[in-house]
This record gives sequence, structure tokens and C-alpha cells, in this order.
Amino acid sequence: MKLLRFGPKGNEKPGLRDQDGVLRDLSGFLPDLTSATLGKATLARLAELDPKQLPAVAEPVRMAPIVADIGKLICVGLNYSDHAAESGMAVPAEPVLFTKATSSIIGCNDPVVLPRGSVKSDWEVELGVVIGARARYVEIEDALDYVAGYCVVNDLSEREYQLERGGQWDKGKGCDTFGPVGPYLVTADEVPDPQNLDMWLEVNGKRFQAGNTRTMVFGVAHLVSYISRFMTLNPGDVISTGTPPGVGLGQKPEPVYLKPGDQMRLGIDGLGEQRQTVHAWNPELIDG
Repeated sequence: MKLLRFGPKGNEKPGLRDQDGVLRDLSGFLPDLTSATLGKATLARLAELDPKQLPAVAEPVRMAPIVADIGKLICVGLNYSDHAAESGMAVPAEPVLFTKATSSIIGCNDPVVLPRGSVKSDWEVELGVVIGARARYVEIEDALDYVAGYCVVNDLSEREYQLERGGQWDKGKGCDTFGPVGPYLVTADEVPDPQNLDMWLEVNGKRFQAGNTRTMVFGVAHLVSYISRFMTLNPGDVISTGTPPGVGLGQKPEPVYLKPGDQMRLGIDGLGEQRQTVHAWNPELIDG
């Protein structure tokens, strides 16, 4: 299933995209798509519904963050060896972990607002893994049983804040609007091999990133197992698994960074596309 949330901020509803591409309203069956509704039993009941019996939703409509109460957005750095090389960093022996503030999370097509004074904001298309069951010290062979589904994430990054302001990546990763997720939570049964998904990102119509999840240093099962050793993963948590090469920081002869008016378009096969317009600092675009 392609599950989603739609509607204006504060009035979001749950929905699904049926096999004919029609957006359907799930709110008569489910109050919202939350951490409490990602368990296997609820997903199984949703799968038994006849989408044609659900109300169709007129489009266009805002696509909201895919889970109403994402508890943690945990990211993996340098998880593609060629991206590590373009960043001038070594391939890590163990996964590099950092977090994005939940205040960075937005709908997949919401405005991206540059931090005040930012000159080094960058893009990163990534596979997101949505946790569906509490995971603690999970073995690799069991790890995918804890996954509710997958999504697209744009792990936007302010490189000056990340790399030049005292060594804490979180400062460059958690800026407001720097965590677009969605448009869909595609349930795990529709993604039989998360290590064979093409992914891409364009800025102003130019393709900068084109990769495949098969080239991850640490695969999805490894990451779920590894992270569960250091913190409990709860339903609704999202793991953003790293980006392939082609980020702005790695462009030659000089880096290319986002500026107001830029248009980003990105996607992963089977998981949908995102589109964002970049804006100068404007808190009304964040809070509105």
C-alpha cells in the first residue's frame, strides 16, 4: 500500500493512493496515520479494504509528513563509499549516526526555507525506513520484521553549520524545513528488496544525483540492527539511510549550493517523488 497524509497544517487526514493513482480518504476508517497505527495488525486490516469504497479526494492537495508523530529521525552519514570520497572523508568502519530535529520535518512538497544567512545549503536524496514495531537489540536476520515501510527523504544540510561550526553535524542537519519526507509510506510488502532501488535528484532540471541502494556500505537490515543496540527504535521512528554521490558539496571545480528560487525534484523507484522550492529566510513559510 501507498499510505499518506494530506491536507493543510493542523487538519491533515490519512489516505492512500490506489492502484489507479486515485487519492482515497482513510479518515472514516482511521483517525490518522500515527505511531500507534503502524503495527502489523492495523496494516493488515488496511490491506483488506477495497480502495474503491473509500471517498476519492480532489487534487491538488498538500501532502503532509507521512506519520503524524515521528518520534526520531535518525540519519546515517557517509553510507555510500563514492559519496564519502566526494566529501573527502574515509568510508566508516561502523555506521555514522546523527539526528535531525523533528522540527525539521515537513511535507514532501512544502517550501524549503534557508536558515538566516545560509550560503552552503545542500541536498541529499535518501531512502527512509519507517519503523513499525519496537526494536531493541535486534539481530540482523530479524531486522526487516520491524520495518513498517519505506519513504523518500531529502536530508537537506547546511554544510558550513555541519562542518565548520565546531564539529557537530546536527547543527547543519536540523534546520527548520530540512527534513521533507514522503509523499508515501510504502508498506514493506511492496518493497521486497530495499537494496535494489534506483534514486535520483535534480536541481532546476539538472540531474545531480543518480544512484541505487545496492551500493550502500551498510544495508537496511544492518542499520536497523546496529541502531537498536544504542537506542530503542519505536514505531513511527524514521531512519534516513544515506545518500549517493552528486551532492552540491562534491561538485567540481567548485561546490554548488542552494539559493532562493531553486527547484528540487527527487525520487526513489516505487516510493514516489518530491518537489520543493527554495526560499530565503521567512518564518511565515515555516509556521504558516
